[in-house]
Amino acid sequence: MNNFIFENSTKVYFGKDCVKEYLSCLAGKHGDKVLLAYGSGSIKKNGIYDEVKDILEKAGKEIIEFSGIMANPTYEKVLEGARLAKDSKADWILGIGGGSVMDCCKAVSMAAVSEKDIWDEYWAKPGVVDFEPLPLGVIVTVAGTGSECNGGAVITNEALKVKTGRDYPKCNPEFALMDPCYTYTVPQKQMVSGSFDILSHIMETYFSEPNEDNVSDDISEALMRSVIKNLRAAIKNPKDYTARSNLMWASTMAENRIIKLGKKCDFECHQMEHQLGAYTDCNHGCGLAVLHPVYYRHIYRDGLSKFVRFAENVWGISRDGKSDEELAKAGVEALADFIKEIGLPTTLRELGLESDDGLKEIAESCNIAPGSYKKMTHEEIYEIFKESF
Repeated sequence: MNNFIFENSTKVYFGKDCVKEYLSCLAGKHGDKVLLAYGSGSIKKNGIYDEVKDILEKAGKEIIEFSGIMANPTYEKVLEGARLAKDSKADWILGIGGGSVMDCCKAVSMAAVSEKDIWDEYWAKPGVVDFEPLPLGVIVTVAGTGSECNGGAVITNEALKVKTGRDYPKCNPEFALMDPCYTYTVPQKQMVSGSFDILSHIMETYFSEPNEDNVSDDISEALMRSVIKNLRAAIKNPKDYTARSNLMWASTMAENRIIKLGKKCDFECHQMEHQLGAYTDCNHGCGLAVLHPVYYRHIYRDGLSKFVRFAENVWGISRDGKSDEELAKAGVEALADFIKEIGLPTTLRELGLESDDGLKEIAESCNIAPGSYKKMTHEEIYEIFKESF
């Protein structure tokens, strides 16, 4: 394995009724004014909002509402939250939701205390966080991004048409409350696309050097098998607690930095999808589902041994006289078949793109990830987009 440094400061409280059991005590360790952040309001329909509000009020907390965080949080929304936190003198932030809410809250936690333009200093380029962001806790309601146990936040600058993610350990939530029952009311399409995002995170770590035997790849294979099995179970029965809890923890394991240890990581698919999202605001997991098989058809020969492992150890495909190249390709096609099976889109047209006219501009705006088995160019990314259309 390659050299690494490991750090994760988030304390996780996992399981049924964990919010009722622990939130009051956790709130008591923070100041009286809490910025309560959430999305479009679904938590008010499913009862989570009332439950959390009641606990906070009984703990003597003053609640400042910060709602309307969108699926692809924008820099303008971050600035709105930062102004609200500053004007109200909020002591800490509590985010309730999935990855978009958590990501937005991390950026708000920085912008609320920094005098700098955080886009220019921390998202347009990597920066050094030499201050303490506003304390942040999260209550997870959607399994997908794994944002609850890292400092990563993906933010869209609409004016620049750039969607960028950065990971700052100081932005790790102090605590994460994870009740799998909170994910029951998530619409099936959102549950499925979020689960594919989990699979994507694992694959993009797995399909990178080193190729020699290593613990990270072994864990990744087990996680991928688990996601595939439990997603099928959750589609069949949305209230299968075992399936939901396994998906929720797999999401965390994919992005709490553990499987990345000693790995180069190849996040080219995420880079491509981020820019598609910046231009089209498409669903993140759906965009990844369209791109992954096409991208892997372009690179599997360059990472042949790993793609052979993927076919055999994740999909259970027998060699049965196949060459390495045939076996590796069969693994990629098994992934493509799984995407169809779970009902995710397989073309950009299904995402709402009516024309391929703007794909070259989007391709040229993509970052080139350094960890790919094959060195990408903007021209080849454009080819991938055209083949995906």
